[in-house]
Amino acid sequence: MKEFLLKRYPLAPTPLSRDVSASLINYRHGERVIWHQHRHGQLVFAAEGVIRVLTPARTWTLPQSRAVWLPSNVDHELHAVGDTVLCSVYLEPRVFPWTWQEPAVIAVSALVRELALLLGAVGDTYSANSEAALSVPLLLKVLSQTTALAEPGVPLPRDARLLKICEHMMNDPGSELTLDFWGEQFGASGRTLARRLYAETGLTFVAWRQQMRVAEAITRLTLGHSVAQVAKDLGYRSASAFIVMFRQITGGPPQRYLAVRKES
Repeated sequence: MKEFLLKRYPLAPTPLSRDVSASLINYRHGERVIWHQHRHGQLVFAAEGVIRVLTPARTWTLPQSRAVWLPSNVDHELHAVGDTVLCSVYLEPRVFPWTWQEPAVIAVSALVRELALLLGAVGDTYSANSEAALSVPLLLKVLSQTTALAEPGVPLPRDARLLKICEHMMNDPGSELTLDFWGEQFGASGRTLARRLYAETGLTFVAWRQQMRVAEAITRLTLGHSVAQVAKDLGYRSASAFIVMFRQITGGPPQRYLAVRKES
């Protein structure tokens, strides 16, 4: 993921051919839709697999029960975690179901999922009286009645040195490299990096690293990995130590947390 927070695509101003359309695209594990933005809004979720959504400010790792709303002109990048079917619903600004100015996470209800998949199967080629066209008003109504969830994701810093650390942690979430180590690489003290990270994210390095690990753990658990294996992969001495950390961040043990997310 070299320079994964530094690449940009230019703004795409072209209006959509339909006020509302959708796509279904298969991605292999590790494939990405690299940084871009557009004037239309995008609601994105994994119909299969797991997706990671990044913006310059934060990142979310989402199971199939969650979607991220990306308003106009928001830089974003999408990562497939495991083999994934990515469903994107595209909306012209005049039909946005929300007035939210920032990205937000919503629950993907069974109805939203089915309507989005119906649209995704036909893309933007549907006729005015087709089943897909008739589903659009219902989808917009259901979305307008859907509220944002208190799932802010993991905050990302702006400092180029800290972004390099973020890149390393996303590639190796079990890493135990310290800020003192990173300071030696960048010609700065560990304390300087710690102060900058806290100023930009509101988190200490330990707390930020824990949030990154929880996000990665949710991904791996959703893909069917055992708690013991995830704990080992993320550098914990035991499954119980990992569960304690997970509970501190999310308020519950891994299996209960995932069950609640799946049901909501």
